[in-house]
Amino acid sequence: MSSLADAERAKEEGNARRAEGDLKAAVDCYRRALAHQPGFVPGLYNLAVALRELGELAEAERGLRHLHALDPADLDVLVHLGMLLHDQSRFTEAEPFLRLALSRAPENALVLWYLGVARARARDWREAAEFLEKAVTLEPALYEARFHLGNVHSLAGRRLEAIRCYEAACQARPDVPRFMDALLFEMQGVCDWSCLEPLVEQRRRAVRERPGEPFPPFSLLSVESSRSEQLQCARNFCAGLEAAAAREAARRPPPAPARPGRPLRIGYLSGDFHEHATAYLMAELFELHDRSRVEVIGYSHGIDDASRTRGRLRSAFDRFVDVAALGGAEAAARIRADGVQVLVDLKGHTAEARPEILALRPAPVQAGYVGYPGTSGAGFIDYLIADRYVAPPEHAADYSEKLVWLPHSYQPNDRRREVGPVPPRAALALPPDAFVFCCFNQPYKIMPDVFAAWMRLLAGHPGSVLWLLEWNRPAAENLRACAAKDGISPGRLVFAPKAPLAEHLGRIQAADLFLDTFPCGAHTTASDALWAGLPVVTRAGETFASRVAGSLLNAVGCGELITHSPAEYESLAASLARDAARLKALRERLRRNRAQSALFDTPRLARHLEAAYDGMWQRHAAGKPAESFAVPA
Repeated sequence: MSSLADAERAKEEGNARRAEGDLKAAVDCYRRALAHQPGFVPGLYNLAVALRELGELAEAERGLRHLHALDPADLDVLVHLGMLLHDQSRFTEAEPFLRLALSRAPENALVLWYLGVARARARDWREAAEFLEKAVTLEPALYEARFHLGNVHSLAGRRLEAIRCYEAACQARPDVPRFMDALLFEMQGVCDWSCLEPLVEQRRRAVRERPGEPFPPFSLLSVESSRSEQLQCARNFCAGLEAAAAREAARRPPPAPARPGRPLRIGYLSGDFHEHATAYLMAELFELHDRSRVEVIGYSHGIDDASRTRGRLRSAFDRFVDVAALGGAEAAARIRADGVQVLVDLKGHTAEARPEILALRPAPVQAGYVGYPGTSGAGFIDYLIADRYVAPPEHAADYSEKLVWLPHSYQPNDRRREVGPVPPRAALALPPDAFVFCCFNQPYKIMPDVFAAWMRLLAGHPGSVLWLLEWNRPAAENLRACAAKDGISPGRLVFAPKAPLAEHLGRIQAADLFLDTFPCGAHTTASDALWAGLPVVTRAGETFASRVAGSLLNAVGCGELITHSPAEYESLAASLARDAARLKALRERLRRNRAQSALFDTPRLARHLEAAYDGMWQRHAAGKPAESFAVPA
């Protein structure tokens, strides 16, 4: 007859197997303990914890909830249940358990860490920082919490504090590439290039040599890197997501049968359905979709900022579903239940993306578009919507997705963007008669060699100024210091404060020439400039991120502004600054082309996208694998 002693022995054997790292054997032992004594609480608890570590989250959650019902005050159960929900991005559900745990153990650094991250996802930077500061004070070796504290400082605009946190995390664990990656990107964000070369080299070497150490691919786009390195980095990052999704596949409901006829049901998944660059580009596209061809559903996993943009987006979709509070499995289940045929991800590997939703394959066909200028590296993304300039056929081997080439530029534009009046230069702190070079890209895109070229342009054009956007004060201070080192008066760098979109589009008309960055160039900012009639000089490289402005310039009829080397870039900018008649002719052409160019023909782009979705779906419905194809003009 089974006894409590038998259950205890099986539990201890399970603990030994778990200590050895053999989680499957440990789970078998804990199940045997429960076969001896079905209500054996230590066995139930250890089984739930081992299942969580094994990635069997649904069964782990059932076990922990059962234990919580037996004893609502059990601290260990509260902690593990809160962490399990947290790890599935179910922050709203996790927080009550974590707060209850904290009330019973106010100096539990682990709980403080998880609560800090949960509050950060709610954008409560103050409380998030308080929790994380206390966690690292209690446990200085809790380097993950210090890393997350750096993230909170960064998101709250406290850039120098973020850098200090990342430096401390790197010093404690130099073997964790994510920490080094965050430090590199944050230093780029304040234009501190003191450690740029060694950090970039470490970053690229880690991609090649440490595939088991995934870290976010986004920051690789803004430093010198090859398409193959970007692909490898993205694949490394997605490997864990794909493995976790594979474990869940057996429990996943079968896909809904193919819906006959039309319209195709298209889902757009994004965390940027609010005041955001992606929303500014795409709002009109959603409104212009032909409802006889497609039904469009917006799935939002970002904030509701109650803005006019948010309201407009809600109205633009046939249905608008907020999945921000749902875990990955729940959000995927909702999309699957809605019968979405083609799911379009607008985030890629940008901040606060939710790739775990896509990894669970909620739609039969999944595509990436607009949000991320590169490959996802994900086996669960079938297509990348591009054009032949940003991702030419000869580059296809460096994309995990099959490419769908739209006939003109891939980028949508909102023709309803209001352009405000042009203020007098004096109101913008610009000299009235100076030649005004400008760049309104974020500072992380500004690399030392590009900035050096800008300084040579200023030196060659006495009295000219460089007009930049002040994203943060440390970046402005560092750039002014770099200018001084190059012999340029810091006063010739003029920084514009952030402003509402219409006001910004109005004021940028006061500039003479937009200078693009490299290797990550202007995307929405280039569209803004061209929409406002401001010429853009760009340098195209070999990566998607470096070729977007070139795509836009071709589509607006100004392809002669694309250069292909540092010398050509600098020479073209200098010659335009000396040739007022040529620059005036370019501006006049841009104003004419606004009404007739492919770049701003949003209705035509909507038809091309619908044809792209139809082509993807027809291949799937015919049982054929994804394949690259071009949409006819």
